Parts: sequence; C-alpha cells; structure tokens
Amino acid sequence: MMPCFFCVSLLQVEPSPMKTTWYCPLDLSTVVEEEEDGVIYTVVVKQQHGAPTSPMTVTTRSQCVKAGTEEKLVLHLLHSFSMGDSSFITIFLSTYRSFTSTKRVLDILIDRLEHPPGDGVRSQTRQSFNKAVCTVFSTWLAEYPEDFRALGEPSRLLRLAPLLPQDSSSAADLRAHILRIAEELSEKALLPDSHADQTRVTKPPPDASRFDPTCILGFPAGLIAEQLTKIETELFVRLVPYHCLGSLWSQRDKKGREDVCWSVRATVHQFNKLANAVLASCLWPTKLRSQQRARLLEKWISVAEECRARKNFSSLYAIVSALQSNPIHRLRRSWQETDREAMRRYEELSEIFSDKDNYSQSRELLKEEGTSKFASLDNRVNNRRLTGSSAQGTVPYLGIFLTDLTMLDTAVKDRLDNGYINFDKRRREFEVLAQIRLLQSSCKNCVFVADEAFTQWYQSVPTLTEEQSYRLSNEIEAPSVALSASHMCTHTHTHTHIHTHTDTHTMILHRNHMKSPSVSCLDVDTSPPTNDSSSTSLSPSTPTKSHRRSVSCGNNPSYNTQGSGPDMRIIRIRMDLQDGNLYRSILVTSNDKTPTVISSALEKHNQDPNEASRYELIQLLPEGKELVIPATGNVFYAMTSSSVDFLLRRKGGNTPLGLQPISTETSATFPRIKAKGRRLVRTLF
Repeated sequence: MMPCFFCVSLLQVEPSPMKTTWYCPLDLSTVVEEEEDGVIYTVVVKQQHGAPTSPMTVTTRSQCVKAGTEEKLVLHLLHSFSMGDSSFITIFLSTYRSFTSTKRVLDILIDRLEHPPGDGVRSQTRQSFNKAVCTVFSTWLAEYPEDFRALGEPSRLLRLAPLLPQDSSSAADLRAHILRIAEELSEKALLPDSHADQTRVTKPPPDASRFDPTCILGFPAGLIAEQLTKIETELFVRLVPYHCLGSLWSQRDKKGREDVCWSVRATVHQFNKLANAVLASCLWPTKLRSQQRARLLEKWISVAEECRARKNFSSLYAIVSALQSNPIHRLRRSWQETDREAMRRYEELSEIFSDKDNYSQSRELLKEEGTSKFASLDNRVNNRRLTGSSAQGTVPYLGIFLTDLTMLDTAVKDRLDNGYINFDKRRREFEVLAQIRLLQSSCKNCVFVADEAFTQWYQSVPTLTEEQSYRLSNEIEAPSVALSASHMCTHTHTHTHIHTHTDTHTMILHRNHMKSPSVSCLDVDTSPPTNDSSSTSLSPSTPTKSHRRSVSCGNNPSYNTQGSGPDMRIIRIRMDLQDGNLYRSILVTSNDKTPTVISSALEKHNQDPNEASRYELIQLLPEGKELVIPATGNVFYAMTSSSVDFLLRRKGGNTPLGLQPISTETSATFPRIKAKGRRLVRTLF
C-alpha cells in the first residue's frame, strides 16, 4: 500500500532530539449512504490496522439514520443501539414533535409490540428486543413524562402496559409507572371541565396610583440583581427545550395553539416585565430634576452590572435594551448628568450583545462561563458582588437560541425530495437544544432567598403602553429639546434588541441612537413621525464592499448558524405604514429580482403579491441613509452588506388605504419597548 502524503512528509523530517517516533494514521474511514425499506442511512466503515506485529486489519461498520418515513423513524428507536446509532433515541425524543405527535408514535410502537420478533420469549432476538423496548420507554418517561400526561385519556397507555416486557424487575417498574399515569388520566377525565376554569386565579392589574418608582433607589443593586436572577433561574430551569424549536415556536400565534411553548412564553413575559420596570421607574416621575433621574439611570446600570457578575444574561439584556430604547435614550439632560464611570460600564455591558459575527461575544461568554462557578470577571468584582452567594448558574439570553433554531428551521428542508423526513435536520436542532440543557444543569442547584419588599415593588410596576411611554418621555424633555444621538453621547453606533409580543425575535431597532458599542439588538424608534425626507438616498451605483456575510441556507450538511453562504441571504422587510409594522424575514437568493422579493414580502405581510409593481424596495442603511434597489435589479447583488433591514414603500409615498399593522396582542416574544410615532420593529424570522 502506498504511504499517504502526510506519512511521507513525516518520514522525511529529521529525527528530533527526543527520539519521538511518528506513525502514519492507520484509521481509514469510508462514508456512504444506503437506502433500505423506507430509510436512508449514513454508513461509516472504518478499517484500522492492528498492532505493528500483527498483519490483521479490523473493519468496523456503524450507521445512523439520515432520513426516513414516519413509521420507519419511530421503529428505529428499537433498533438504533444494535446498529451503532446510540444517539438516535435522545435526538428523536427531543425533536419528534416537529414532524409527528405523541399519539402517533405510541400507536406505531404498540402495533410493533403486538408482533414481537423471535421464535419465543427466551430467544436471543426477543431478549434484545425487550431490552430495547425498556430502554426507549424508560428514557421517554424520565425525560418527558409530560408527553404521557398530555394524552388526555388513558386508552393508549392501558393498551401499552400489558405489551411491555415482563422478564425483569425494571420492566415491571416500567409497567407500573405507565399504569399510574393511566390512572391519573382516568381521574382527570372524571373532573368537570368547569372545575379547571374555577381554579384559575386572575390577578388584578397593579394600581398605578400606589406605584413609587423612586423606591428602586432604596434597594442595593446586588439585592435587585439577586432577586431578578432568582426569577430568571426558576423560569430557565422549567424551560422545556423543545419548545424553542422553530417549527413549534413559529406556530404559537395560530388559533387553538395558545398554550404552545408555554415555557418560552413565560421567559418572554419576564423579559418584557423587567424592561417595562426599567421604563416605568425612569419615566414615571416626570417632575424629577435631571440629576435625580440620572441617579435612576445609574442604579439600573449598576443592577445590570450585578446581573453580569451573576451570569444572568437575560436580565442584563432586558435592562440594557430598555435603557437604549428611545423613550429613555432621548433624555439628553438626564444622560448628561449621569456619572461618566457608570456610562463607561454601560458601554461595556452593551457591547456583550453586539451582533457582530452572529453575536460572537455573547456566544463566547456562554461557552466560557456556562458551567463555571463564577463569571469571568476580575476577582475584585466577584468578591465584592457575590459575597455569601453560592455557585452561580448561567441564565442565557434565550433569543440567541431561538434565533439559531428559527434560522435552522427556515434554511433546512423538513423533507427530502422523495418525501422522507429529514432527520439530519433534527440532529442539528438537537445540538442547539443540548446547549440549552447543559446551561439548565448549571442552574439546578442554585439557591436563592426571596426578598418580600423588592417583590412587592416589582409586582406593583404598572405596564406602560406605547403611547404612555412616548407621552411621559416628551413631558420630561420636549421633542424640541431632545437632540439627535450624535450630540448625546460619545460612543460608537448601536442598535438594541428588545423582544416583543409579536414575532420570534422582534427587535426594537433605534437608528441614530446613542453611540454605544455596536449592539445590534431589538429596539424601537419613538421619535415623532417624519416623512424621512432628510434621509440621504444612495444611488445603486454607490460603491459597496463586495464581501457579504450571509446565512448558509439550504439542505447542506455543513450548515452552521454562524456560517455564511455565497448565494443566499436572509433579509428583513417591513411595510411603510403610518404606525410602523413588523419586519418579516425573506430568503433572498442570487437569482431573485426585485419584483420577486417584493411579491414575497407582500405575501409575508398578508398583502396581495400581485400588487408588487406598485411598491419599491429600499435598503435601510446606518445613519438614516437609504438605498433604493432598482426595479429590475438583482436584489442579492444590489444590496450592501452593512444592513439586512429593508423597507417596502408604496410608489409615490402614499400608504394604501385600509392597510393596518398586524395585531401584536396574541403573540409573545421578547419585549419591545413601546413608543408612539415612527418605530422600526424588525423580526429575524
């Protein structure tokens, strides 16, 4: 056999003084695909030579499912271990809700158990089969018991129980567990429906007249951060990872799906609640002097810093986003009175959520601190803030994972061209879910003590509407007084993410805001309505960078949410409505002309795609500039790489009569700080 190039190169190297012996790698692998009775397998064949004294070659073969029919994927649960696909059960149970239901999976397995393999109960084939059955159902019950309790009625479980193996004590325990759940379902079915409704207690809204925003100044920043971390940690531990799957989260607003993804909705609600508390405490006391309001800003900056020390990135982001929203951001006099050192810390905290390189800094921090005891800050900071605290779990900003999963769901096909379910997609989704579960494990042993005084204050914060936020901000500083962002601070340009009640990662984008470190986030522009006549329009011939960072889309095995694809990109397009509108994501390829993209955008916004000729497509660039895409141009090559935000404007500048913003009352995502007037709300997907 001819030596490999790597081996030859090593053999020609002069021996080192250490007399190290280099060997050519002898592990050779072949990867092929095989289709067999409704399943496509990825097969890995390895040939590994034995010891130098032995001429024997050992060949090993393992295979894992790439795609298959619904029935075959379910049945593979019982064969995966024997075929070397040891991760299949875990991945399947984490993601199957994307392509089938619990009832359907149980029906297929029950049908198989009624006709077990082997010549008899004691045959080797039957014993291996029984072991696989116990493994599947034990894992399922341990990891996702709610699947069985959500069946509604016990018939399937009563049919399943007698079919389970009876040749071991573990099998007997499994059967007893199934029967207990069936009994619970039977008892639940006997309860009248009205009883469940009577047990629901609706809390009255907070009494705004009793709200004292300045009370927040009386609580130490460390205590506030500890209480917020307590709330966030408890929510994060209860989070059901598969609720984050793009295929499930994207359906949360459909009729009859109001209870879908409840654990993510709870996290969304808390994010919104905290952002609202920051807004209310800073805006409600309109009669405060600028110096007094600056103390409120400094307090929340200190709280954000304490949250950072506790690795509570969710609360940290909510606070930073609220401070960067337009109702607070535009308060020039208050920011001028804010301590410079506090402003410096604020900029550093904001930079964590920069969207540069797909939120690389946030991801790196999660990687570094995910399971560590403390945040990667200097000892002085940790010692000052966490005296007496136990080891800290990491509470991530969930939006990063929702973004990845929604992007993955958008970019990769659910089924192959032959109709088989694309299980490779589920493997990639599981990689993201596994990261969430790892971070959850770091939070399970955290212990917190509730502070009643802060809890009462936090619960007393009234919810500010968009109109109220805008009105209060203008009562504090009239529009004629508030200056543009370029005169307010001396930071670098920023955007801010604040999640909203609208769509997966609705971003509140404030353009021309504070120049703090590049924080591409969700934010909203709350300045008075304008016709944008002052915006600088760029002609399509304006020189632009040729390199474009885009999302790797399609059904490519090398898909990565941080990667880039040469001929596809996901952009966000909003309609030019008087009151603003949501951004919707559009996948643009190198073949898409402007009319095609406009038609797709209109359809996404529930408008008539045949009206495309009446609209023009405009790319929204930094510093308020606009780039009009030629009517017959290729959008992929005409747009610049500096922005993924686009505007769909009626030709002539007139908004179509009867066109109304999409309702945001029934959906739930991370909060948007509401404000009247021109607002730019962008949705990643």
